[in-house]
Amino acid sequence: MSLRWLAELGAQFGSMKKCPACNKPVHWQDNRFRPFCSERCKLIDLSKWVSEEYRVPGKPVANEPAEDDEDNRGSDSNNSEFQI
Repeated sequence: MSLRWLAELGAQFGSMKKCPACNKPVHWQDNRFRPFCSERCKLIDLSKWVSEEYRVPGKPVANEPAEDDEDNRGSDSNNSEFQI
């Protein structure tokens, strides 16, 4: 009995990865959502980055003032309603 089918099956699944969001097998080749299995999983992952659920480790960074904070401190502003 030949085990050729087993080798082919192993080659097929060897190229498959798991989706980072749902752990389903992902066909790597010709997958526009790679490394995710679907657009849904891709958007779920993006929302976790946006909500800062995921973070890249590193040294803390000092907060810089936002642009609208400068406007409230009396610096030169492009808004003519506050210029004298």
